[in-house]
Parts: sequence; structure tokens; C-alpha cells
Amino acid sequence: MNDLSDFLSSRAARLGLKIAGVVLVVAMVVAGGWLWLRTEDNRGQAALAAAADVVQQADGPTATTEARQRAIAMLQLVLTQHGRSAAAAQAAYELGNIQYQGGDYAAARGAYEIALAKGATGTLKTLSASGVGYTWEAQKDYPHAVTAYESTTRGLQPRQFYFEEALLDLARAQALAGKPAEARATYERLLRDVPESRRAQDIRARIAALPPASK
Repeated sequence: MNDLSDFLSSRAARLGLKIAGVVLVVAMVVAGGWLWLRTEDNRGQAALAAAADVVQQADGPTATTEARQRAIAMLQLVLTQHGRSAAAAQAAYELGNIQYQGGDYAAARGAYEIALAKGATGTLKTLSASGVGYTWEAQKDYPHAVTAYESTTRGLQPRQFYFEEALLDLARAQALAGKPAEARATYERLLRDVPESRRAQDIRARIAALPPASK
């Protein structure tokens, strides 16, 4: 009986040690992964910061083609080398802006979509989603623009950043897509949700300019 007791206790002890060993290994892997991500984030942010001056020179309608090409190359390098860092979404968004300004709307849309896929959150997510809409609108593909702007407005609250701009974008695209009733409803929602809007007079003028509702 004592031998059996000793055997069971010894086996339990060995099993306990194995479990403890596994837990320790898992903890070490998690800690190592966290440190790697932290290091990668730091490197990504550093690479993005190093590109800041070049990106700034490429920003705006007066930027040269060469300046844009340099910025695009640097931002693409950040995405290639630090695609898993927190800087990747910001780099993709900046890339989309520069490509949009250069008239490469399909490439810009791809960059904005990368920013969203990389986990853009908050303001960056909203602006990236809007960017997708702007590229469709620039290509006069208004139905796709409507879909993109609807995605931008989804979840936004009246007091949140970009709420007013997002609804204006949506209503404009709806009107251009030949959906005046939907555009009117969006404009009226904006007046209702943001009654103190400084653009209220302009919004009412846009409503008045819409084709009358069919009877």
C-alpha cells in the first residue's frame, strides 16, 4: 500500500513539475513576444519619424513628382520592414494621401485599405475609411463612394470628430449617385444631430438644390 502511495505521489509530483515547466515556457514565450513587439513598434516609429521630412515635402498640390516618389518609396519601405509595428497603419495612411494627391487613386485606395487592415483605430480609422470614399469619388464611381462613406459614418456619434464631415461626404455622394431622397435624408439627419452647425445655411441650400421627391 505504501509502495502504491509512493508511486502515485511521485507520479503526481512529476506531472506537477511538467505542468509548471510548460507554464513557465509559455510565460517566457509571451514575454519574449511582447518584448519583440515593443522593440518592433519602436523601430517602426523611428523609421516613420525618419521619413517625416520627406513626407512633408511631398504633401500638398505644389509638391513635385520627384518629392512624391521619394516619400512613397520611404513609406513603402516602412511598410515592408515594419509591417507588424503600430507605425504601419500610419505609414499606409500617409502613403495613401500622397498617392491621392498625385492622382493615383487606385493605389491610394489600396494604401487606405492597408491602413484599415493593419488595425487603424480612432481618428486614423475614420480618416482612412473616408480616404477610400474619396478615391472612388475622384474616379466618379459614386455607388462605391456611397458604400465607403456609409462605412465611415457607421458608429460615429454627433459629438465625435469628423461626424459632420462624414455625413456631408455621404450626402454629396448619394446626390451624385442619383439618390436625392437618400441625400436629403442624410442632410436632414445632419441638421437634426448637429443643429448648431456653422454649415447649416449651406446644408439647407444643398437640400433646396436637390431634385424634388418623386410622388
